[in-house]
Amino acid sequence: MGDNPAMTLSHPKARVSRQKSVTPGTDEKRERILKVAERLFAAQGYAHTTLEQLVRELGVTKPFVYYYFKNKQEIFEILSWRPAVACFTAMDFAVDDLRPAHAKVSEGLERLIRATLAHHPAAFFPYREPQVYRPEYLAAQKRLANHFYDRLCPLLEQGRRDGMLDFSETRITALAACSIPGFLYNWYRPDGRLTSDEMVQELSRLAGRVIGLRETARP
Repeated sequence: MGDNPAMTLSHPKARVSRQKSVTPGTDEKRERILKVAERLFAAQGYAHTTLEQLVRELGVTKPFVYYYFKNKQEIFEILSWRPAVACFTAMDFAVDDLRPAHAKVSEGLERLIRATLAHHPAAFFPYREPQVYRPEYLAAQKRLANHFYDRLCPLLEQGRRDGMLDFSETRITALAACSIPGFLYNWYRPDGRLTSDEMVQELSRLAGRVIGLRETARP
């Protein structure tokens, strides 16, 4: 695949911030803008969120926001890119990690679920408003997704050969298991009955059933 897209930990083709120099408060101010924008996007959607609303919530002027970000779309894409990287690198393991394939698959799926919940609500923006993103962003996101499945599918097949996983179609099984955290955007609430850790454990068990995870190897 060439360069590893998982190593691109910043927004694809993101421009360098406009500030002429980095000050101790630069990151703090930038993160404050992102945090408020995330809340507004989650509450009322991309189209109904304006820069006027954002600056009013922040108690600043538009030039303050433009100092750090080019426009509203860049803010939205940066917010979306962070969970994309966290989720699609969930199957990255060290080259000297000699654990069996089924153990890596189980841990990777748990990482995926945990990352999805940890990045709520931005992790769900692509499911809610896929039409917002630029083609360049979607291409970069697809490369990340391919990176993820290029690692997951061979692990699934190795786990099946080892007798620890039981499934038929590799790609369908991979997509089905990974769709479990994706469907959360319809109903997940951080203040729900289950804690975040309890939700991770419950969904991880469901993912284990999808891949046919066994406690002992099948003869």
